[in-house]
Amino acid sequence: MENAVVPMELEASEEVVDGLKGKYLTFHIADEDYGIEIRHVTEIIGIQAITDVPDLPEFIRGVINLRGNVIPVMDVRLRFRLPEKPYEERTCIVVVNVDDKTVGLVVDRVNEVVDISDKDIEPPPRTKSESSQYILGMGKIGDQVKILLDVRRLLYSEEMEKFRQKKGE
Repeated sequence: MENAVVPMELEASEEVVDGLKGKYLTFHIADEDYGIEIRHVTEIIGIQAITDVPDLPEFIRGVINLRGNVIPVMDVRLRFRLPEKPYEERTCIVVVNVDDKTVGLVVDRVNEVVDISDKDIEPPPRTKSESSQYILGMGKIGDQVKILLDVRRLLYSEEMEKFRQKKGE
């Protein structure tokens, strides 16, 4: 799947945003399925060479050159303090954009886009773990549960702000 690109060029009109409400891109990390709102996803690319940048948190793997744009890459597995795993053929980078900030999220594999209505989303469990702050809710699909992530919180952590300051954004 190397260099495979799935473009999702979307206009930011209200119609498009309304049409994306309740749609989540689901992906797998370790033994769990996660989801993020599709409106934040700009594209999905196969894993590629990541340029290391010194003095960054472990979960920021470095940067990639995406059609002339240098974007930081976060390994979500490491962000959640899960064991590191070598990248494989199905490992993908989900490119997201929040508040005009673009970041690549490394995931073990992308699953599908699903519809989850508000009534099928429960509040996240109350835990004291650091990772729980990134959970938007628990999405129920049939007998499955997807952990829905708050992309904004994932990207606007203290460590990511330090990276942006180094980069000069």
